[in-house]
Amino acid sequence: MTLDTALGHVRVRIGGSGQPIMFWPSLLMNGDMWLAQARYFGPDHRVILVDSPGHGESQRLTAPFTFEECTQCIVDVLDGLGIERTHFVGNSWGGMIGGTFAATHPDRVGRAVLMNATASPAGTRQKLEYGALLRMAKLIGGIRPPLTRSVLKAFLGPTSCDVRCSPSTSTPARGRCAAWCAPPGPARPVRRARRCRAPRGAGGPTADQPTGGRLPGGVTAGPCHPTKPSVPSDP
Repeated sequence: MTLDTALGHVRVRIGGSGQPIMFWPSLLMNGDMWLAQARYFGPDHRVILVDSPGHGESQRLTAPFTFEECTQCIVDVLDGLGIERTHFVGNSWGGMIGGTFAATHPDRVGRAVLMNATASPAGTRQKLEYGALLRMAKLIGGIRPPLTRSVLKAFLGPTSCDVRCSPSTSTPARGRCAAWCAPPGPARPVRRARRCRAPRGAGGPTADQPTGGRLPGGVTAGPCHPTKPSVPSDP
Protein backbone atom coordinates (compact mmCIF):
# COMPACT_ATOMS: atom_id res chain seq x y z
CA MET A 1 0.00 0.00 0.00
CA THR A 2 1.04 3.65 -0.35
CA LEU A 3 0.46 6.35 2.24
CA ASP A 4 0.50 10.14 1.94
CA THR A 5 3.37 11.69 3.89
CA ALA A 6 5.29 14.95 4.20
CA LEU A 7 7.61 13.60 1.47
CA GLY A 8 5.01 12.31 -0.95
CA HIS A 9 3.50 8.87 -1.40
CA VAL A 10 5.47 6.24 0.50
CA ARG A 11 5.11 2.53 -0.09
CA VAL A 12 4.89 0.28 2.96
CA ARG A 13 4.38 -3.45 3.36
CA ILE A 14 2.97 -4.90 6.55
CA GLY A 15 2.61 -8.41 7.89
CA GLY A 16 2.26 -10.35 11.11
CA SER A 17 0.59 -9.31 14.34
CA GLY A 18 1.72 -8.13 17.73
CA GLN A 19 3.90 -5.20 18.73
CA PRO A 20 4.83 -3.21 15.61
CA ILE A 21 8.40 -2.89 14.33
CA MET A 22 9.18 -0.40 11.57
CA PHE A 23 12.24 -1.08 9.39
CA TRP A 24 13.83 1.84 7.51
CA PRO A 25 16.64 0.99 5.03
CA SER A 26 19.82 2.81 4.11
CA LEU A 27 20.23 5.05 1.10
CA LEU A 28 20.06 3.26 -2.27
CA MET A 29 18.00 0.42 -0.74
CA ASN A 30 14.29 -0.30 -0.44
CA GLY A 31 12.31 -2.33 2.08
CA ASP A 32 13.62 -5.58 0.59
CA MET A 33 16.74 -4.99 2.67
CA TRP A 34 14.82 -6.28 5.69
CA LEU A 35 13.16 -9.39 4.26
CA ALA A 36 15.12 -11.80 6.48
CA GLN A 37 14.19 -9.78 9.57
CA ALA A 38 10.56 -9.67 8.48
CA ARG A 39 10.58 -13.45 8.21
CA TYR A 40 12.12 -13.78 11.68
CA PHE A 41 9.94 -11.29 13.56
CA GLY A 42 6.71 -11.84 11.62
CA PRO A 43 5.30 -14.65 13.81
CA ASP A 44 4.93 -12.41 16.88
CA HIS A 45 5.28 -8.82 15.65
CA ARG A 46 3.55 -6.54 13.19
CA VAL A 47 6.33 -5.90 10.69
CA ILE A 48 6.39 -2.65 8.66
CA LEU A 49 8.80 -2.49 5.73
CA VAL A 50 9.24 1.01 4.31
CA ASP A 51 10.40 2.03 0.85
CA SER A 52 11.91 5.29 2.05
CA PRO A 53 11.06 8.52 0.20
CA GLY A 54 12.49 8.57 -3.31
CA HIS A 55 13.37 4.85 -3.21
CA GLY A 56 11.73 1.67 -4.45
CA GLU A 57 8.09 2.24 -5.29
CA SER A 58 7.73 5.39 -3.21
CA GLN A 59 7.17 8.71 -4.95
CA ARG A 60 10.23 10.28 -6.54
CA LEU A 61 11.82 13.19 -4.68
CA THR A 62 12.33 16.41 -6.61
CA ALA A 63 13.89 18.69 -3.97
CA PRO A 64 16.26 18.51 -0.99
CA PHE A 65 14.74 17.36 2.29
CA THR A 66 15.58 17.39 5.99
CA PHE A 67 15.75 14.81 8.75
CA GLU A 68 12.79 16.54 10.37
CA GLU A 69 10.72 15.94 7.22
CA CYS A 70 11.75 12.27 7.27
CA THR A 71 10.67 12.11 10.91
CA GLN A 72 7.31 13.57 9.97
CA CYS A 73 7.14 10.91 7.26
CA ILE A 74 7.41 8.22 9.96
CA VAL A 75 4.65 9.90 11.96
CA ASP A 76 2.45 10.07 8.85
CA VAL A 77 3.00 6.36 8.15
CA LEU A 78 2.11 5.44 11.73
CA ASP A 79 -0.99 7.63 11.63
CA GLY A 80 -2.00 6.13 8.29
CA LEU A 81 -1.73 2.63 9.74
CA GLY A 82 -3.47 3.57 12.98
CA ILE A 83 -0.38 2.77 15.07
CA GLU A 84 0.36 4.86 18.15
CA ARG A 85 3.79 3.48 19.08
CA THR A 86 6.38 1.32 17.32
CA HIS A 87 9.83 -0.14 17.72
CA PHE A 88 12.15 1.26 15.06
CA VAL A 89 15.10 -0.36 13.26
CA GLY A 90 17.21 1.72 10.89
CA ASN A 91 20.49 1.27 9.06
CA SER A 92 22.80 4.14 8.02
CA TRP A 93 20.41 6.87 6.82
CA GLY A 94 17.64 4.91 8.53
CA GLY A 95 19.63 4.96 11.77
CA MET A 96 20.06 8.72 11.62
CA ILE A 97 16.36 9.18 10.91
CA GLY A 98 15.53 6.83 13.78
CA GLY A 99 17.66 8.86 16.18
CA THR A 100 15.87 12.04 15.15
CA PHE A 101 12.49 10.31 15.48
CA ALA A 102 13.28 8.99 18.98
CA ALA A 103 14.52 12.42 20.12
CA THR A 104 11.57 14.40 18.77
CA HIS A 105 8.75 11.87 19.32
CA PRO A 106 9.73 9.83 22.40
CA ASP A 107 6.08 9.03 23.08
CA ARG A 108 5.78 7.18 19.76
CA VAL A 109 8.84 4.93 19.88
CA GLY A 110 9.50 1.86 21.99
CA ARG A 111 12.99 0.53 21.31
CA ALA A 112 15.19 2.13 18.66
CA VAL A 113 17.92 0.03 17.02
CA LEU A 114 20.24 2.38 15.10
CA MET A 115 22.99 0.72 13.05
CA ASN A 116 25.93 2.20 11.12
CA ALA A 117 24.70 5.69 11.91
CA THR A 118 26.24 8.88 13.24
CA ALA A 119 25.00 11.88 15.16
CA SER A 120 27.77 14.08 13.78
CA PRO A 121 27.35 16.40 10.79
CA ALA A 122 29.19 15.54 7.59
CA GLY A 123 32.59 17.16 7.17
CA THR A 124 33.50 19.46 4.30
CA ARG A 125 35.44 16.78 2.43
CA GLN A 126 32.60 14.29 2.71
CA LYS A 127 30.10 16.85 1.45
CA LEU A 128 32.28 17.65 -1.56
CA GLU A 129 32.88 13.96 -2.40
CA TYR A 130 29.19 13.05 -2.10
CA GLY A 131 28.19 16.08 -4.13
CA ALA A 132 30.62 15.12 -6.89
CA LEU A 133 29.33 11.53 -6.91
CA LEU A 134 25.73 12.72 -7.16
CA ARG A 135 26.51 15.07 -10.04
CA MET A 136 28.35 12.31 -11.91
CA ALA A 137 25.49 9.87 -11.30
CA LYS A 138 23.07 12.40 -12.76
CA LEU A 139 25.24 12.87 -15.85
CA ILE A 140 25.54 9.14 -16.62
CA GLY A 141 21.96 8.31 -15.71
CA GLY A 142 22.40 6.48 -12.40
CA ILE A 143 24.90 4.71 -10.19
CA ARG A 144 26.70 2.42 -12.59
CA PRO A 145 30.28 1.73 -13.72
CA PRO A 146 32.63 3.52 -13.45
CA LEU A 147 30.97 4.99 -10.32
CA THR A 148 29.87 1.73 -8.69
CA ARG A 149 33.03 0.97 -6.75
CA SER A 150 33.52 4.59 -5.67
CA VAL A 151 29.97 4.82 -4.35
CA LEU A 152 30.25 1.56 -2.41
CA LYS A 153 33.57 2.59 -0.89
CA ALA A 154 32.07 5.94 0.10
CA PHE A 155 29.23 4.20 1.92
CA LEU A 156 31.21 1.29 3.37
CA GLY A 157 34.31 3.21 4.38
CA PRO A 158 37.75 1.74 5.10
CA THR A 159 36.69 0.23 8.44
CA SER A 160 33.95 -1.88 6.86
CA CYS A 161 36.30 -3.06 4.14
CA ASP A 162 39.03 -3.99 6.64
CA VAL A 163 36.62 -5.96 8.85
CA ARG A 164 34.72 -7.70 6.07
CA CYS A 165 37.89 -8.65 4.24
CA SER A 166 39.64 -9.98 7.36
CA PRO A 167 40.71 -13.66 7.55
CA SER A 168 37.92 -14.37 10.05
CA THR A 169 35.27 -13.50 7.46
CA SER A 170 33.78 -16.38 5.47
CA THR A 171 35.52 -17.06 2.18
CA PRO A 172 32.61 -16.13 -0.15
CA ALA A 173 31.91 -12.88 1.74
CA ARG A 174 35.60 -11.99 1.88
CA GLY A 175 35.92 -12.56 -1.85
CA ARG A 176 32.96 -10.31 -2.60
CA CYS A 177 34.30 -7.54 -0.40
CA ALA A 178 37.78 -7.80 -1.90
CA ALA A 179 36.27 -7.32 -5.34
CA TRP A 180 34.70 -4.03 -4.25
CA CYS A 181 37.44 -2.68 -2.00
CA ALA A 182 40.36 -3.50 -4.29
CA PRO A 183 41.98 -0.69 -6.32
CA PRO A 184 40.25 -0.01 -9.64
CA GLY A 185 41.12 -2.46 -12.37
CA PRO A 186 40.02 -3.31 -15.90
CA ALA A 187 37.28 -5.70 -14.81
CA ARG A 188 33.80 -4.35 -14.18
CA PRO A 189 32.90 -4.48 -10.47
CA VAL A 190 29.63 -6.33 -11.02
CA ARG A 191 31.37 -9.10 -12.91
CA ARG A 192 34.05 -9.43 -10.27
CA ALA A 193 31.41 -9.63 -7.56
CA ARG A 194 29.53 -12.33 -9.45
CA ARG A 195 32.61 -14.51 -9.69
CA CYS A 196 32.88 -14.38 -5.88
CA ARG A 197 29.34 -15.63 -5.26
CA ALA A 198 29.09 -19.10 -3.80
CA PRO A 199 27.08 -21.59 -5.90
CA ARG A 200 23.61 -22.09 -4.54
CA GLY A 201 24.07 -25.83 -4.47
CA ALA A 202 27.17 -25.73 -2.29
CA GLY A 203 26.36 -25.91 1.39
CA GLY A 204 22.87 -24.42 1.15
CA PRO A 205 21.81 -20.76 1.14
CA THR A 206 23.91 -18.17 2.96
CA ALA A 207 22.86 -15.02 4.78
CA ASP A 208 22.77 -13.00 1.55
CA GLN A 209 21.25 -15.83 -0.47
CA PRO A 210 17.89 -16.47 1.24
CA THR A 211 15.60 -19.09 -0.12
CA GLY A 212 12.32 -18.05 -1.63
CA GLY A 213 9.10 -18.46 0.28
CA ARG A 214 6.35 -16.68 2.13
CA LEU A 215 7.15 -14.70 5.23
CA PRO A 216 4.94 -15.02 8.31
CA GLY A 217 2.09 -12.57 8.21
CA GLY A 218 1.73 -12.57 4.44
CA VAL A 219 4.95 -10.94 3.20
CA THR A 220 6.35 -12.83 0.23
CA ALA A 221 10.11 -13.16 -0.26
CA GLY A 222 11.73 -14.32 -3.48
CA PRO A 223 15.29 -15.59 -3.98
CA CYS A 224 18.09 -13.06 -3.62
CA HIS A 225 19.78 -11.89 -6.84
CA PRO A 226 22.57 -9.31 -7.08
CA THR A 227 21.20 -7.34 -10.01
CA LYS A 228 17.46 -7.88 -9.82
CA PRO A 229 16.20 -8.03 -6.22
CA SER A 230 12.87 -9.68 -5.64
CA VAL A 231 10.01 -7.46 -4.55
CA PRO A 232 7.41 -9.02 -2.26
CA SER A 233 3.76 -8.45 -2.92
CA ASP A 234 1.81 -5.82 -1.07
CA PRO A 235 -0.47 -7.28 1.61
